[in-house]
Amino acid sequence: MFGVPHLADFVKAYDVRGLVPDQLSPEVAHSIGAAFAEVVAVPDGSDGVVIGHDMRPSSPELSAAFAAGVTSRGVDVTLIGLCSTDGLYYASGALDLPGAMFTASHNPAQYNGIKLCRSAARPVGQDSGLAEIRDLAQWMLGGGTGLALPAGGPGSVTTRDLLGDYAAFLRGLVDLSGSRPLKVVVDAGNGMGGHTVPAVLGTGAGLPELPLEIVPLYFELDGTFPNHEANPLDPANLVDLQAAVREHGADIGLAFDGDADRCFVVDADGEPVSPSAVTGLVAVREIDRARAGGDTTVSIVHNVITSAAVREIVLEADATPVRTRVGHSFIKAEMARAGAVFGGEHSAHYYFRDFWFADTGMLAAMHVLAALGEQPAPLSELCAEYERYVASGEINSTVTDQAAVVEQVRAWAQVRGATTDVLDGLTVSSPAGEAPMWWFNVRASNTEPLLRLNVEAADRETMQDVRDELLALIRSGADGATAPPHEGGPAAAQDAGDAS
Repeated sequence: MFGVPHLADFVKAYDVRGLVPDQLSPEVAHSIGAAFAEVVAVPDGSDGVVIGHDMRPSSPELSAAFAAGVTSRGVDVTLIGLCSTDGLYYASGALDLPGAMFTASHNPAQYNGIKLCRSAARPVGQDSGLAEIRDLAQWMLGGGTGLALPAGGPGSVTTRDLLGDYAAFLRGLVDLSGSRPLKVVVDAGNGMGGHTVPAVLGTGAGLPELPLEIVPLYFELDGTFPNHEANPLDPANLVDLQAAVREHGADIGLAFDGDADRCFVVDADGEPVSPSAVTGLVAVREIDRARAGGDTTVSIVHNVITSAAVREIVLEADATPVRTRVGHSFIKAEMARAGAVFGGEHSAHYYFRDFWFADTGMLAAMHVLAALGEQPAPLSELCAEYERYVASGEINSTVTDQAAVVEQVRAWAQVRGATTDVLDGLTVSSPAGEAPMWWFNVRASNTEPLLRLNVEAADRETMQDVRDELLALIRSGADGATAPPHEGGPAAAQDAGDAS
């Protein structure tokens, strides 16, 4: 097997993400496609597989090789071409087919990847088929033989353009036609937002004009990312958007990541609106929408790192908050179990029951635009009720013996009489009745020797005190550290846990 890539090196917990062509080559994509057909499409009795890709230079060739692997197993393929990841989820849901999206999201240009799903956009991860796909593809790459030829011969390939259908579907979920006029700066980062924003928020797909003036930044599709990384989690990549919002006197700024499944928001002053505040705002709107549709009990899912305000806001709306682990497969599974109408993560992934429980940054952005356009106040004032606490953002420390350091943190919490839980990493909350309130979560990366710390408190001084004390404790047993991000800005989510 000399020269054959070791798939376990780049088939991650929730998707495929590797260097092109050393790891992810057309040959590898072909084998993964054949394995996907065998593990998912054939056993599920699917009528075919839908495949989309982003704007990276390697995406067309890799997606074509994957399609050839699928058809080699007698399974039909529908190619939808250029699309965002949520555009692929739309296709999977609307066509009721398993799907594959070729993208490496915000990763640098030398990477590409594959996000896989079952029909109706149901997730495929290590525990739901990805490990079997990886192992079968590895066997085939190593010269394995023995798979029977499909009785009906190879599958067929058809091409469909679903961009207009995707845009119309989203507009049917959030009506922006009655909004007051809004000036909106959008930074697509040379990613797929440059393809989807004109269709959904403009007239690019033939839909009626909305009362939105879109000021485009970096809409040219370019997988080499010549202007900045398509990763709005990093505050450095929001600088151009912030400056443009102030320069144009815009009402709001939106920044999409490379595959446009996540959306970040800045207000008219160029200040970031935290994903937790967006979660709270959208949650209230989705709760009201569900009740108007006849739902009597409504649930909202959030992960362990979202602000404590999210739980409070959901309870104040007489709905049920459901707390779960970080990562799209956990969010989607919990939403399906609870029948939740909406789910949000600190990494700006937003999930909707009416979008097959899948995540779509575009739909979340439309909710924020609608909320802003339905009333006269600026976004900063509108979001003030959802921005209740002060967060550190995610801070990474390089730690070899992660378990030992977490135990030190647990002992620290016990001495202080704090409450703890281990749903995802270790979450520690201030003792009942103690004021001002604080809490933090420390969790190990799935892919790197890192501990990730998130702290939130009722005020900045308390947050900083808790943060600094914890960092001193963690880094006393650490190998090194990275600097904390901008306080109060979007928390970093570099782990594979969010699969983006």
